[in-house]
Amino acid sequence: MGDRSAILPQIRKALEEGGERAGRFRRIAEIIREGAGYRWVGLYEVAGEEIALVAWSGPSEPAHARFPVSEGLCGEAVRRRATIVVGDVRLDERYLETLGSTRSEIVVPILNVVTGRARGLLDVESDHVDAFTAEDRTLLERCASELAREVSPSPG
Repeated sequence: MGDRSAILPQIRKALEEGGERAGRFRRIAEIIREGAGYRWVGLYEVAGEEIALVAWSGPSEPAHARFPVSEGLCGEAVRRRATIVVGDVRLDERYLETLGSTRSEIVVPILNVVTGRARGLLDVESDHVDAFTAEDRTLLERCASELAREVSPSPG
């Protein structure tokens, strides 16, 4: 496990750096995964009725790079505008399988600071049941707040 205290300053630095958005977001996914010792971290954007993968860090790409906001735990986080934590995804009918070995998942919406609408998602998955603590939730919600400051492109 890395240094959790360095995650937020590193995210801020990555957001300030130039270059393409997808590259910066790949770096941010890596910062979060390595800094907190997570197995898999994904960053998604929400455009209209669709959720689309922007960047990820972990052992493999998820099975669904795009899906409707009506599906999965990610869709639930968008609709509720709230963090969703599931201790055992095998017991949750909302779960949309992305990595076959996932057992628990936390999805944090990245909310528009003006409208409050979800414009993105921070998704973290573990191959252990009940992997996420209140500390993880607090950390990831702080990461999402930093990401909310990033200007998203117009859907299109």
